[in-house]
Amino acid sequence: MSNPCAESARLSNGAEGAGVRCSRAANATDKPFADKPLTIGQCPDQYSLTMDIASNNRSDAELSCERDGSVAVLRLNRPAARNALSSGLVEQLSATLTALDDNDEVRVAVLAAAPPGFCAGSDLKELAGMSVSEMVRHEARTGHAVRAIQQLGIPVIAAVEGFALGGGFLLATGCDVVVTADNARWHLPEVQLGWVPPWGLQTLIARVGPVTARRLAWGDQPLTGRDLYQLGAVDDLAEPGQALQRACQLAARLAALPPRAVASTKRALADATVGSAEVLDVRTTWMFGEDCMSETAQASLTTFARKTLKERQ
Repeated sequence: MSNPCAESARLSNGAEGAGVRCSRAANATDKPFADKPLTIGQCPDQYSLTMDIASNNRSDAELSCERDGSVAVLRLNRPAARNALSSGLVEQLSATLTALDDNDEVRVAVLAAAPPGFCAGSDLKELAGMSVSEMVRHEARTGHAVRAIQQLGIPVIAAVEGFALGGGFLLATGCDVVVTADNARWHLPEVQLGWVPPWGLQTLIARVGPVTARRLAWGDQPLTGRDLYQLGAVDDLAEPGQALQRACQLAARLAALPPRAVASTKRALADATVGSAEVLDVRTTWMFGEDCMSETAQASLTTFARKTLKERQ
């Protein structure tokens, strides 16, 4: 007998998730994490997403969705690209979270990822093939998608294993609750590459304050999940391989609370977490575009472009 979080925890320790079209299972129940048979990739719920995460149950979808009762488990599924945020993945994630928030039967979403880790940030190989103006637009769209998490009524819990790098770091800290494996590698390498993080700094500031956020954004050294927990940047620690299970336990508790009051509480505090995020993101995205013209940034982008070309040959 199994459930999405138990199966998702198994997948996070070595198996690859599958993207699916979410639809009602015949034996769906409203009880979170009920002990019942579940096929991985199946969304046992009482609705269909307005957007197919992947048509025809393709195993190569960039995002997977699983449901049990009032909790949805989403998984970034680009393991070969270290779950980097491609344009397609950002679009799918944004549309899926919106669809889940619009459904009255969904009370909590958990965001995890297929191995080897949570997310390596923006897809730099994709960026290397863009003009600077195209890169700026791409990062602006990604920032908008992450900011929107704080405007949803449902809580979104990030479950981080392996690593959370660059945009993956800021995607995780942009969620309402962050659970991390204590040995997960966290790092913002953007400054080393030659540019400012183009979005997501406001929620990091809300978590740790501007001085610590600045030190983290400089990214002079990688940190562990335990380091981030001690700084207050994440909310809970788990043993390696147990972040998703712990996130699901928290999700079950939040799903048992009155949903209207949960949503009202989240929205009442939204201004404190992302009140000026759009203004800051506009500024840092513009700075990112300017920074990308520097010698260091151009060298970084050239390196990624060469790697991409070599892999295609």
